Amino acid sequence: MTESDLRYPILFYPVYKQVMWGGNNLEKILHRVIPSGHADPIGESWDICDRSDVSSMVENGPLKGLTIRQLMTEFGCKLTGTAFRGNVFPLLVKIIDAGKRLSLQVHPNEEACRLIGGTAQPKTEMWYIIHAEKGAKIYAGLRSDTTRMSFLDNAKTAACENNLQIFDSIPGDAYFINAGRIHAIGEGNLLLEIQQNSDTTYRISDWGRVGRDGKPRTLHLEEAKKCIDYNDRTVPRIAGAVDTVARNRKYPIVNQCPFFRVEDLRLTTPCHESTSPGESFHILTSINNTVCVGDSQVKTIVPPGRSCIVPAVFGEYTISIPEGGNATVVKTTL
Repeated sequence: MTESDLRYPILFYPVYKQVMWGGNNLEKILHRVIPSGHADPIGESWDICDRSDVSSMVENGPLKGLTIRQLMTEFGCKLTGTAFRGNVFPLLVKIIDAGKRLSLQVHPNEEACRLIGGTAQPKTEMWYIIHAEKGAKIYAGLRSDTTRMSFLDNAKTAACENNLQIFDSIPGDAYFINAGRIHAIGEGNLLLEIQQNSDTTYRISDWGRVGRDGKPRTLHLEEAKKCIDYNDRTVPRIAGAVDTVARNRKYPIVNQCPFFRVEDLRLTTPCHESTSPGESFHILTSINNTVCVGDSQVKTIVPPGRSCIVPAVFGEYTISIPEGGNATVVKTTL
């Protein structure tokens, strides 16, 4: 394999996860063909993932059939850029399809991971709302009048909802969920999740549900206590763009996070971008329309709800809308 083999926008086969709270909007809204015969509904599509147990496989181009772990081994910073020096791809990209409300949970930062030990890994993430059913909610962050004691007293009861910031879910809005921030995704949400490459989650409440075995799912209150940032009362909602100007626009979503940066591209005509000078890859997620990503020599079609990686060595490229109309694209970099 040579560097020229890497020089194209790369798609990966989704990896679908069965969960008790899954929905059907991956099929209904994004027109995904979901594997049949599963016991529980599909709630997560891991679209770009480099974990020890799940490594995304390339779907297109000369590297088809290789895993992202093999790309990291072969190409390293030519794929990721000079801003990252690790051996494992640093981000995990998911689509979350919430047919039911997810558990109330929290993720650790680096200090909490040191306190907890074991396999704990830090996890900061952001959500971008793709679609929301009527009445869908987002639960993120503690209310300003919530004390540590009142939250812990209510953690095992339905009253814990009264301690949370609750928002109406609106497509185009985003939420920054830094490590230590309590959160839950409400029923009826279909969203893009960009996160640190971690699978560490501590469940605080599961709203009284039981699993398929009739037993409550495990809670992790002791670990969660080491993670929750009680001083964090920041409003996590980042309101989406509402203007309808007939030109390309670019809005920052997350621009002060040390782990990733995210922009909202609202496109009406071809948009020119570049990975030069090679500091970072670009992840492009098409939200509402098919887009074409590439240059005069190579192009990749990205359907709605799918994500591609533009390797750091690619350089200048264009995002166009082959079927016409407008397109929203979420762009993620380091």
